[in-house]
Amino acid sequence: MKRFLLTSVALAMLAVPTGAFAQATATPGKALKMVLLPKFLGIVPFDQAHKGALEAQKELQNPTELQFLGPTPENSVAGQIEIVTNAATQGVNAIMISNNSGDQIAPAAKNAHGKGIKVVTWDSPIPSAEGEDVFVAQVDFNETGKVMADMALNILGADGGKFAVLSASPDAANQNAWIKAFEEVLKDPKYAKLQQVDLVYGNDQSEKSYNQALALIDKHPDLKLIMAPTSVGIVAAAKAMQDEKLCDKVKVSGLGVPSEMLAYTMNGCAPQFALWSFVDLGYLTYYTAYLLATDAIQAKEGQQFKAGRLGNYTITKDPTRDHGLRVLMGPFALYDKKNVEAAAK
Repeated sequence: MKRFLLTSVALAMLAVPTGAFAQATATPGKALKMVLLPKFLGIVPFDQAHKGALEAQKELQNPTELQFLGPTPENSVAGQIEIVTNAATQGVNAIMISNNSGDQIAPAAKNAHGKGIKVVTWDSPIPSAEGEDVFVAQVDFNETGKVMADMALNILGADGGKFAVLSASPDAANQNAWIKAFEEVLKDPKYAKLQQVDLVYGNDQSEKSYNQALALIDKHPDLKLIMAPTSVGIVAAAKAMQDEKLCDKVKVSGLGVPSEMLAYTMNGCAPQFALWSFVDLGYLTYYTAYLLATDAIQAKEGQQFKAGRLGNYTITKDPTRDHGLRVLMGPFALYDKKNVEAAAK
């Protein structure tokens, strides 16, 4: 009998894949110093992410106040680096970064990570993944390109036409990845009549994005669409077209918040746009960072965990970067006149 039991155990061990992880759950009540760092303060999506992170904090019963720190839009790159650098000297357990600094933030992230701080990126990763434990991706970045291409085709129709891209900043890793994926999708013959004529940056500042949209119209008199994969840029571009009474001639699309896009969708300036839940993104990011900081999970491929009301997730390789790990949230939601009013409430 003993021999049979030993053999059964051995067979059971062989049946478990090497490197497999059991499903991990959080142990509430740990006192952790955690920092949520948006690209900058003062825009709705990041406030929504903060709301989601606070929901997770309450659920996980972390008695330590969540620090919601961010730079101004004008000082985003240097400001983010300074906040990460300072966090490394203040006994922080985890810092959650929506990166607007490209790989410029990597040295500060590596320094923090070297001091035992868990570094989780969300919304926008560190391109090289240096200093980063894992990236919490709102959606698959390649899928973003397909969604943008399909919205452009839906708006411009079979005859197509010229369009321009109004992005955030040149260093925003998520924006750059989405635009690259968008341009790859456009190579499909299905989109042959869509012609990209320009790419400009509004640095996620309303006034600059507004002016960039107007400059695009002056530069390209036959422009039919501005695609803005940024919640600040899409609102600014739509307002510019509305103010200039150009909504019948030039449409706006991209990624935006329903409450901010409601009027522009209903009046036809922005007939269709897309987004995901930033509340859920903040919630999932906090859960991931808390689990890492309490050693409930490891930042390794195959690690499985439960994130409260959002359910089960697995850490995988990030297919959009040469290095790095990813937790994929999803899904996209598309908005138009049929559903934007309900989503905006």
